[in-house]
Amino acid sequence: MRVQEPLNLHDQLPALPTPESFCTDATLTKHMVPAAHGFAFSVKKGDRFRVVDLHGEQVVDFMAWVHGKPSTWLEKMSTAYTRYHLSGIQPAIGECLWTNADRPILRVTADTVKVHDMTFMSCFPQLYEKKGLRGHRSCAQNIFEAMQEFGMENILEIAEPFNIFQNTPNYSLKRLGSSKPGDYLEFEALQDVVCAVSSCPYDLDGFNGGKITDVAVVVAQKKASTT
Repeated sequence: MRVQEPLNLHDQLPALPTPESFCTDATLTKHMVPAAHGFAFSVKKGDRFRVVDLHGEQVVDFMAWVHGKPSTWLEKMSTAYTRYHLSGIQPAIGECLWTNADRPILRVTADTVKVHDMTFMSCFPQLYEKKGLRGHRSCAQNIFEAMQEFGMENILEIAEPFNIFQNTPNYSLKRLGSSKPGDYLEFEALQDVVCAVSSCPYDLDGFNGGKITDVAVVVAQKKASTT
């Protein structure tokens, strides 16, 4: 049984949009994220975006921060708070990711895979160095590099990752790589946010299908009303 959310949470949220409405009355901007690299972007409250696996079986580390003061990264998406609200279960369509201030930050509005991970940290430089792979790219470094544009100064300021398209055995008995070409996860921003993604560079033990590939981020920004 999931933890009971505040009774008025869903009353406070707008009606759940349909996937077909993603392209309606919105300006779409597509960003290509090269294999084994990262990308950061801002999204206004009420806008939506999709993280798209272009080739299949590619994990994407995802992080988000409430976009207040550019140099402050205190309130951020927390997988621990999200697990609490969802009783350890990954979010279903219509459910939210939560911040470390116990506020919903993003809502899942479409999901073609429904297999993701909220338990593992991002891979980091020392992980590869201990395996004798000095200089190997990592999700932590990718996201830190991408977030420097928004004022991040230390790699330790990165958040806990929501590992999109990553299958973990305690969630599912599906094969390790669950996403297919064109699969996506779509979010609606419930706050003004800065998000960052990394096309995970982990290429060992068959992870990521054994080959790191490009992914895409598509942002749907609402068009200004003409009325």
